[in-house]
Amino acid sequence: MSAWPVQDAKARFSELLDASVEKGPQVVTRRGVETAVLVPIEEWRRLRAAAPPDIKTLLLADRPRFENLIPPRRKFHRRGPVEFQ
Repeated sequence: MSAWPVQDAKARFSELLDASVEKGPQVVTRRGVETAVLVPIEEWRRLRAAAPPDIKTLLLADRPRFENLIPPRRKFHRRGPVEFQ
């Protein structure tokens, strides 16, 4: 990843965009601090697809939010009758 000062990124945006597409993510810095990253759209889509869903998506989903609300039953073994003496 290359770092671009914000002034250079603004002045040469088309170069920044080309570098992002050809070489991968490009970091933009402000006063020496990494501030933003420009990534190709395919990388962005891949990252979005791999991200877990947010809470709003989970709550508004058509499918149930809980797969196994009731745990499976255990098998119990019966003891034989107890003899009293």
